Amino acid sequence: MEFCKEIMKPFEAKKDFMEDMIASGIEQNRKGYIYLNFVDKEGKPVNGVKVKAVQKTHDFKFGANLFMLEEFEKEEQNEAYKKHYADAFNIATLPFYWSDLEPEQGKPRFAKDSPKVYRRPAPDLCLEYCEANGIEPKMHCLNYPTFAPEWAKGSIDWEKQCLEKRFKELSERYAKRIPMWEVTNETFYPHIPRHGNFFGQPDFVEWSFALAEKYFPANKLVINEAHCWVWNRVQKDRAPYYMQIERAMLKGARIDAIGMQYHMFYTKEEAIKETAIFYDPEQMWSIMDTYAKFNKPMHITEMTIPVYSENPADEEMQAQIIRNVYSLMFAHPAMEGILYWNLIDGFAHNAVPGDMSRGENMFYGGLLRYNFTAKPAFELLKELIHKTWHTEVELQSETNAVSFKGFYGKYDLEISTDSGKTTKTIHLNKDMFNKLTITLGE
Repeated sequence: MEFCKEIMKPFEAKKDFMEDMIASGIEQNRKGYIYLNFVDKEGKPVNGVKVKAVQKTHDFKFGANLFMLEEFEKEEQNEAYKKHYADAFNIATLPFYWSDLEPEQGKPRFAKDSPKVYRRPAPDLCLEYCEANGIEPKMHCLNYPTFAPEWAKGSIDWEKQCLEKRFKELSERYAKRIPMWEVTNETFYPHIPRHGNFFGQPDFVEWSFALAEKYFPANKLVINEAHCWVWNRVQKDRAPYYMQIERAMLKGARIDAIGMQYHMFYTKEEAIKETAIFYDPEQMWSIMDTYAKFNKPMHITEMTIPVYSENPADEEMQAQIIRNVYSLMFAHPAMEGILYWNLIDGFAHNAVPGDMSRGENMFYGGLLRYNFTAKPAFELLKELIHKTWHTEVELQSETNAVSFKGFYGKYDLEISTDSGKTTKTIHLNKDMFNKLTITLGE
């Protein structure tokens, strides 16, 4: 319990600031008014309407990675994973790690029935699931040298040639089905031989975005970086990641969205000291304000909040941290989406399944336990997304007009008049003046 109290201290120290930003930010930035007028087929007002509006989708993006889709030994486990995911989320990160997608040159694993690679379900399989469940797919990542195949390493010209072929093939097969593409990721890590030769060149980011713009002209292009180059930096617009983005844009890179990781990959012994600045609400808000200067939407692309065990107190701590962090990020006007990383414990990077002593497994950072039961954090997230940040209203007017304020997203309307009931679907859109005329009796 003492550990949990110490971890939560940064939130408690600035609780008033945090709660103020959350309350005012969500009300101002995540909700809007919509005005509805009802007419008959001849355009005449239909008075005395009763309207029930129920929110069905969020415009804000909530998700995780989909790396364990159809990866479990038992069918009931696969079904449980798919159900848990669809119950909570509306976006998914798909694994396009080059070394695993095309381990053998010229033989990419695109098809649903491709040979299995652990935590790397084939793109066609992922897209089939996403499209069947109304989940937006997101690509990770076009040029990520940490996961470049050995055959694609060599001279700079050779690496560029291989990259262009990769971009072209992915565009031809998936550009129309995947709206958002991460172009570069984790470019501040030291240049080591496993990264190949092009990674060390000064135009790595700019060249990658120029190539992405060539092959993905209608897609949203995202830059992404590790948490340790974002949230604990107090230099604001002189921070390395900020200056990298600024330089790339000044050189013509079309960066459409700014990705930020939020992994708290610190051991329990390190956590109290190392996470304090990441859990400081004022620091978090300041960082978001800084990157908002680019006038580009921001995405939390990867998040892990460790639990370190299956201790109930530690699990409750994770839930409270997630409540605070998600709420503060959701409240900021520039934030467009938050994607958690691993949905389930025991199947994370750099460890064999179930070995909780190694790799990312050791952090117990999932939202589900290894046995597929939901942690408090997962139940909390579903409560926030589908109940707290959710609008349902019943309206009545003697005239032909009603209005309401709600969270941005799609709504089902049930409209009752003296002539009967009608159902419609509408979209409360942040980027539009939401005044609609609905024709009844069509």
